[in-house]
Amino acid sequence: MKHVFTHLFTYKLAVGVALTLTLIELGVELIQPLLMARIIDHGIIEQDLSTVVFWGSIMIGLSFVSFAAGIINSFYASYASQHTGYDLRSSLFDKVQSFAFSNFSQFPTSSLMTRMTNDVNQLQNTIFMSLRIMLRAPLLVIGSVIMALVVNWQLALILVVTIPVLVAFLLFLMRKAGELFKRVQRSVDQVNSVVQENLTAIRLVKSFTRREYEGERFDGAADELKNRTVKTMRLIEITMPVILLVMNASIMAVLWFGTIGVGTNGASVGEVVAIINYVTRMTGALSIFSMIIMIFSRAKASVERTGEVLDANADILEPEEAVSMKQGDGTITFEGVTFSYPGTRLPVIRDWDKVIPGRSRIAVMGATGSGKTSLFQLIPRLYEADRGSVRIDGQDIRKLSSKELRQRIGYVPQEVMLFTGTISDNLRWGRENATEREMIQALKDAQIWAHIEALPEGLKTRIGQKGVNLSGGQKQRLSIARALLRKPQILLLDDCTSALDARTERNLLDALSDYPCTTLMITQKISSTKRMDEVLLMENGVLHASGTHDELLQSSPLYRKMYESQYGEEVHESWGN
Repeated sequence: MKHVFTHLFTYKLAVGVALTLTLIELGVELIQPLLMARIIDHGIIEQDLSTVVFWGSIMIGLSFVSFAAGIINSFYASYASQHTGYDLRSSLFDKVQSFAFSNFSQFPTSSLMTRMTNDVNQLQNTIFMSLRIMLRAPLLVIGSVIMALVVNWQLALILVVTIPVLVAFLLFLMRKAGELFKRVQRSVDQVNSVVQENLTAIRLVKSFTRREYEGERFDGAADELKNRTVKTMRLIEITMPVILLVMNASIMAVLWFGTIGVGTNGASVGEVVAIINYVTRMTGALSIFSMIIMIFSRAKASVERTGEVLDANADILEPEEAVSMKQGDGTITFEGVTFSYPGTRLPVIRDWDKVIPGRSRIAVMGATGSGKTSLFQLIPRLYEADRGSVRIDGQDIRKLSSKELRQRIGYVPQEVMLFTGTISDNLRWGRENATEREMIQALKDAQIWAHIEALPEGLKTRIGQKGVNLSGGQKQRLSIARALLRKPQILLLDDCTSALDARTERNLLDALSDYPCTTLMITQKISSTKRMDEVLLMENGVLHASGTHDELLQSSPLYRKMYESQYGEEVHESWGN
């Protein structure tokens, strides 16, 4: 809750104005039954028309004041709630942006989306309703009891007995409903997860004719959400009948004892009417409590869910006093590096000791699961090593600013990601102030300019979400161009040439040789390793062997096996030469 109040406090003036206007509305509503009692006792019963006109005019005037206060209150309540919701959503987004990769295993993407949309909307609406209506309801109940005691304390004792019982009942329901709404929100997460997976893999779903299966998955998640919501709403709907039963019984008791009081001069007709009026207003206010319980119960669950994200500790922390990164040649040093993913005990990188010379071109090979991608992700500090250190030009990357470190690195991940927008928009992810000439050169080096140039709109051609209107090879080459545009000190290519033909890949590697950066390339193609300065062969997270293509062909049985699987019997001829 502290996060909501922190953001809400920024708009304390709007909140203060809204609360003041709420109190004005409340004051008018509480004083009107008193004025009505005066009109009845001193005007109607005594047949004094001037008294009726005088106090009636005051009541009408106060009604206009209450009307104006309500209009202005709505404006300020909306201002405070909308701005608080915006700030809270921005804080959540900024927090997610600061997460390390390991944090995303704690919060699935679908859950984060629900928290930043559904949960924040719920809190936003709760703030508005609190400033506009919900705060007025409990104050009206309390004020009505006090005013009833002022009018006639004997008759008001009926309310003093019944109201605390109702309040205790409503608080119990609110606590119970809070737990149920947390389950409802988790069901929303699950529905979003199924929808997200289905839409992301829609081509695969259609290719494997899994429409019915995916439909069953969605129906299951949606059915669970429906059942949990129905169960929660059934509990909340109990409130209205109970409130009406108790309050109608109170009205009957006031009428019964009020009639007796009028007959014995213990109460006037106006006092009985005033107290009945207060009971009626309390009934209306208490009727809103079913809505209040639902909104506050949902808000309680949403507060906890947003708080979990905002209070989460980012696994990778910025150094207190970051040092500036040296302008070196991009030498990378691994010193006793061991790494395992959060929640697992088995290391995927074990005891790595290796110096990668600056501006060298290194191929990294190994079977699936050998730790190649994990090794790459340690260099830009997307994950933190459990033991040992990674150094760039002699500097421990843990002492560097993550922003400065990553600005020196061009990273092309295994799973290509392009964004909705033009080709130039996507390229400028590499460098925002890149000129058109620089973009064209990067596209030429990535071996895709000929295709872009042939498009009617060229660099202004729009790309669909995730590049759906491009082939796999085109997406890979655009991603490479985006990284090259950065003019990086270190270039990391994570198996991003798998969709390229041999000729295109050869031309690409030739073009990369003109870039003065340290290049590490994960590949499964022997044709790529032949053109590299050194090949690192990984097995089960360990550096199994290293050397040039020719050296490994002679010294490593594992490398020869990989060569033979791609070139067949030609390997035997190469051994004999």
